[in-house]
Amino acid sequence: QILGKVYAVLSDEKQRAVYDETGMVDEDAEALQDGRDWLEYWQLLFKVTVKDIEDFQKSYKNSAEELADVKAAYMNFKGDMDRIMESVMCVDYTDEPRIREMIEQAIESGELPSFKAFVKESKQKMMSRRRRVEKEAKEAKKTKDELGLSGENDLQALIKSRSRDREKEMDNFLAQLEAKYGNSAKKGGKKTSAKKRK
Repeated sequence: QILGKVYAVLSDEKQRAVYDETGMVDEDAEALQDGRDWLEYWQLLFKVTVKDIEDFQKSYKNSAEELADVKAAYMNFKGDMDRIMESVMCVDYTDEPRIREMIEQAIESGELPSFKAFVKESKQKMMSRRRRVEKEAKEAKKTKDELGLSGENDLQALIKSRSRDREKEMDNFLAQLEAKYGNSAKKGGKKTSAKKRK
């Protein structure tokens, strides 16, 4: 709604002039009362599909942008591969040899310093990271299957599912408030009426 109002003000010449001059918005103006479903409008404007994400991943992997991100993560986290793998976009444990090779080449060429955390990382730590991410991947797949996500509308279905979960949480929260404070209000009401009888 707020974005809708901003858009309406900026796209209406008179409203924009009034805002530029006074810093105020006429809430009753016709431009703000067009009855448009702004949620639907913004969803159409910024629609992202699973294919969009997959296309981005394909163009990002092995790109100059990814290499710059890997180098920056290496420097930021002083060679800690756990944190590097968590922070670089679109990578999973299968990409680790590729990411590691990028860093090794940059170290050999003198572009990056040789951090002990990277060069002397134990095999035990590597295996622990791999087990952890494999477990997370299984959990993600299980969740995806439970939500019935497949095809083009995966993202939309996930958003709707999370929205329903939030609504349930809010309903539960309101029910708890009602149970906690609603009963005491009724008790309070009885005491007041009892006092009046006295």
